[in-house]
Amino acid sequence: MSTINPYGKKIIKVSTDFCGKELTLEVGRVGFRSSASVIARYGDTVVLGTAMVGDKPLQGFDYFPLSIDYEEKMYAAGKISGSRFIKREGRPSDDAILIGRLIDRPIRPLWPKGYRHEAQGVATVLSMDPDFRPDAIAMIAMSAAFMLSGAPFEGPVAGLRVGMVDGKYKAFATSKELNEGPLDLVVAGTKSGIMMVEAGANEASEEDVIGAMEFAHKQLQPAIKLQNELIEKISVTKQEYNLSLPDEKIQTEVESWLEGKLGKNLRMPYPERNQMVRDLRDQMEERFAEELGEETFAELRREYDDAFTLALHKDVRKEITEFNIRPDGRTMDEIRTLSSEVGLLPRTHGSSIFTRGVTQALNIVTLAPLSYAQIVDTMERDDERRYLHHYNAPGYTVGEVKRLMGPGRREIGHGYLAERALLPVLPAEADFPYTIRSVTEIMSQNGSTSMAATCSSCLALMDAGVPITAPVSGIAMGLMLSKDGKPFILSDIADAEDFAGDMDFKVAGTPKGITALQMDMKVHGLPVDILKQALAQSKKGRAHIMKHMLDTIERPRKAISKYAPQVESIKINPEKIREVIGKGGETINKIIAETGAEIDIKDDGTVMIASPDKKSIDGAIQFIQTIIAEPEVGKVYKDCRVVSVLDFGAFVEILPGKEGLVHVSEMSDERVKSPGDVVKEGDRVDVKLLAIDDRGRLQLSMKAAKGAK
Repeated sequence: MSTINPYGKKIIKVSTDFCGKELTLEVGRVGFRSSASVIARYGDTVVLGTAMVGDKPLQGFDYFPLSIDYEEKMYAAGKISGSRFIKREGRPSDDAILIGRLIDRPIRPLWPKGYRHEAQGVATVLSMDPDFRPDAIAMIAMSAAFMLSGAPFEGPVAGLRVGMVDGKYKAFATSKELNEGPLDLVVAGTKSGIMMVEAGANEASEEDVIGAMEFAHKQLQPAIKLQNELIEKISVTKQEYNLSLPDEKIQTEVESWLEGKLGKNLRMPYPERNQMVRDLRDQMEERFAEELGEETFAELRREYDDAFTLALHKDVRKEITEFNIRPDGRTMDEIRTLSSEVGLLPRTHGSSIFTRGVTQALNIVTLAPLSYAQIVDTMERDDERRYLHHYNAPGYTVGEVKRLMGPGRREIGHGYLAERALLPVLPAEADFPYTIRSVTEIMSQNGSTSMAATCSSCLALMDAGVPITAPVSGIAMGLMLSKDGKPFILSDIADAEDFAGDMDFKVAGTPKGITALQMDMKVHGLPVDILKQALAQSKKGRAHIMKHMLDTIERPRKAISKYAPQVESIKINPEKIREVIGKGGETINKIIAETGAEIDIKDDGTVMIASPDKKSIDGAIQFIQTIIAEPEVGKVYKDCRVVSVLDFGAFVEILPGKEGLVHVSEMSDERVKSPGDVVKEGDRVDVKLLAIDDRGRLQLSMKAAKGAK
C-alpha cells in the first residue's frame, strides 16, 4: 500500500497493541478537505473518523453546536438490506443513533465553556469484524480526528466495551458472550479518569460493575497514548477562537443585584422553587431594562439571562458544598415525594403513573402476538425485538411551546435505557409468547425522567400480567465537587442540581443487582473511587423507591387483561410446516379466514395462535391438527368428501391433502356394477382405512365403515 497520497504528502501511520490486537491510526490517505480525518483499523474492523470545525463562531447560539453521527454501512458487514423495497441506507437505525450518542457523551464535555464554533464528527464503519462491535474503535477514530483538527478539544479519549466470561472481564467480547453473559459495559475515559459509562447487566453486583470500570480504564490507556503519539508526529495548527461567556461587568452587576435573594430564600420544594426562580428572573430583567432602556437591554438580554443562570448555578453549588443543603431543602441522600397508581386506563392492557417530585411518567403496556415483533435489519443485527420501550416528552412537559415531531436522539436514548433495564427480568418467549410494547408518556419533567420511565414501565408490566422475574427500580445520582475536590453525592437529582452539577449517574436494578447503568461527566474525568461511593448510595435509593413501588402493586397480576389477545402454542413437526402454510399461503389463509385467529409459525415448528376469543383459538388448533395428522390404519374417517369417481372406484379425501381409493368392491356388501351408481363427486361418505401400501397409497373401504365406531 502506498505511503504517499495523491498530493505527494506522506501518509502517517502509528500502531500499538490494544487488548491483544494491533490498533492502527492512519492520517493522510482520505478526507483531504475535512478539518481532519483518521482511519482506525483493529483486526478486520476499519472506521473512518472525520471532523469538521467552523472557522467562526455561530451567532445567536447559547450552546455548543456539536453533532456526532455514527454511520452504519451494510457493505461493511458484507450485507445488502433485507428490505424488499429499500436497499440504500436511509435514516439511521436506533442502534446507530445510540452509538452516536455513546461517542458524543465523553467528547462533548472536553470543549471549553462558551465555545460556539460549529463542529461535526462523522464515524463511518467501512469494514466490520463480526467478532466484536465496532463502537469503541469508532470512538477512538472520532477523538483522534478532533485532536488533529486544531480545535480546542481537550482530549484524547478512548472507549472500550467489556463483558464477563467465566467470571473474568474480557475486552472486545463477542456479541454472543455479551448477550449470554452477566455484563455488557462500555467505558470511555481520558488518561486520568472516567468520562462515561453505559451498561446492561443481568442483575450484576456493584462490585462486578466497579471492577469492570477499573479494568476498562486501565485497558484503554494504550489507545490514548497512541493518539498522543499521532499528534506528536503531525504539525497541528491551533485554531484561533473566542469564547462566548457572560461579560464580566454584566456578571458582576447581576450577582450584586442577586445578593441576599438566593440561598435560603429560594430553598423551597419543587415546583414552588421553579416559580420563584422565574419570578426572580423577571424582576432582574425589569430592573436592568429600566436602568439601561428597553432597546439597549433587548440587545443584551441573552447575556443578562446567561449571567443570571450562571449565578444561580454557583448558588446551588455553594449551598450543597458549603452547607450540605439542596435547592429544595433535601439532604444528600433524600428521595423526593413518591406517588404511584396502576390500572388507571380502562381499555389498555396495562397502565401506571409514577410521580417523583415534579417528574411524572405515564406508562402504557400493549400485548400482541409474536408476529408483531419488530424485525431488525442493520449492519450488525438481523433479528427481532419482542420487547420495545418507547419514550415521549413533548414541550409542555417542561413548560415550553414546541412543535410535535418524531422522536429525537434524546427520546430514543432514554427509551433504550429504560428498555435495557427491564430486559433481564422479562419472561422467556416460551413462557409468555407475546410481543410487548411499553410506551412512556412523560407528563412533567424535573430531572431523572428516564428512571421514572423505568419505574412506571415496571409497574405497568405488572399491571398487564407480564410475569417478570423481579421488579426493577431506577434512580439518578448527581455529584458536586467542592473547590478542594471533595465529592458531594446527591440521590435523585432534580433539574437545578443536574444543570449545576458535575455528573449524571443513572442506575436501575432489582433487589439482587444492577440491570442498567448510564453515567455522564461534565468534568474531565473522575476516579473510580468516587463512582464506587455513588453506586453504594444509589443502592439505598433504589431500595427506597422499590418499597414504594411494591406498596402500589406487590406482584404481576395473575391474568392478562380481557382486552388483550389470548395466545396458545402447539408444537408440530417442522417438516409439516409447508403443509400448514399451503401453496402460496393458501391453507394458512383459509384457517385465518374461517377461525378469525392470528397464526405465527416458527422454524422449529412452534405455532402461536392468538385471538381475544378462545373459541377461535380452539378452532384453529383443531384445523391445524387435522392437517398434520397422519393416516391411521383401522381408523374410521367420517363425513369425507368424494374427490373423483372413476370406472374402478372413487377417490376420497380423509384428511386435508390426503386421499385414498375406495375400490368398487369396497363400496357395498352387494355387487356394484358402476361406482357412479353409488357415489358422485362432492358426496360425503364414511370410510375405513384398510392399509397403506409400500408406495404410501391409502386403501379405503366404505362397507367396512358401516357399523364401525
